[in-house]
Amino acid sequence: MSKEFPSFNSNDVEITDVKPVFRGFFTMNEYQFRHKCFNGEWSGIVKREIFERGHAVAVLPYDPTTEEFVLIEQIRIGAMATSSSPWLIEIIAGMIDEGETEETVCHRESMEEAGIELAHLTKALSYLSSPGGTTERLHIFMAKTDATKAHGVHGLETESEDIKVHRVKESTALEWLENGHIDNAAAVIALQWFFMHKTQLLEQWQAS
Repeated sequence: MSKEFPSFNSNDVEITDVKPVFRGFFTMNEYQFRHKCFNGEWSGIVKREIFERGHAVAVLPYDPTTEEFVLIEQIRIGAMATSSSPWLIEIIAGMIDEGETEETVCHRESMEEAGIELAHLTKALSYLSSPGGTTERLHIFMAKTDATKAHGVHGLETESEDIKVHRVKESTALEWLENGHIDNAAAVIALQWFFMHKTQLLEQWQAS
């Protein structure tokens, strides 16, 4: 890998126009831009439709006493094209509204989607969900919880949510991760991060 990475920065992009394509629950904008090329020249005008979804958080609650995760299940219509079932096993997540902190959203969504409280909220990482088509950045958190309080069906009726809560043994979650039963990005990334950093994470929780 080159020592100079990334090769360019935002100063090497010129946005010439942004115009709305769709305004609804979400927004779609058409961007027109030119950019520096690896051969040292500038590109021609590039047009891309970009999904303006906003930014989100996702949190993986874990109970070190029972060695269980609290995961949720809900329908995702976008999964129907490639999945045997559009009901997915996910982690708790939600959009960041104007004026909210990432941490506030984690606590709010955990109550709305699973009826649980969080402790030792810990930022793991953030990632761009699909930067070729959307501006969305997702922030992943870990948190300690009491899994024995996780049960039932939750969600906001105003958002047509129908969310079932699951207590999932750590060993089962790892199996689901490995066999592809869990295949949505936020859950895969969060679980992989947890298994990579479990020892340090639990030591951090114990010390605080």
